[in-house]
Amino acid sequence: MAVYNKFNSFVEAVAEKVHNLGSDVLTIALCAAANAPVATNTQLSNLTTIAYTNLSARVLTTSASIQASGAYKLTIADLILTASGGSVAAFRYVVVYNDTAVNDELIGWFDYGSALTLLDTETLTLDFDGANGLLQIT
Repeated sequence: MAVYNKFNSFVEAVAEKVHNLGSDVLTIALCAAANAPVATNTQLSNLTTIAYTNLSARVLTTSASIQASGAYKLTIADLILTASGGSVAAFRYVVVYNDTAVNDELIGWFDYGSALTLLDTETLTLDFDGANGLLQIT
């Protein structure tokens, strides 16, 4: 199971109105094992990502952006990545970033523990937690 990690700058970016998690376009980026994200990265340009040739769309769909009793939860629909027309380069990290924000600010990343490669026609389902959401702010 992939482990979720938060970028430190996300906390400040939420407080300073960089993100509107209910309406901004959230997208994933993929990084190889040799190019691991670190908590101090702040924007997409800080990362070295793989080439997305032969990969399906990477845009996430927000299922819910809600607050209840002072706790906020962002729920994301599962995303199926599909290799089409050839293989996708090996990657280990799936990074969530805000594609609407001016600097493509980073939110968090998932570490799959080892490199994954999608061969032509293979799929990977990014199974986001429907009960607990992608993230909660309390």
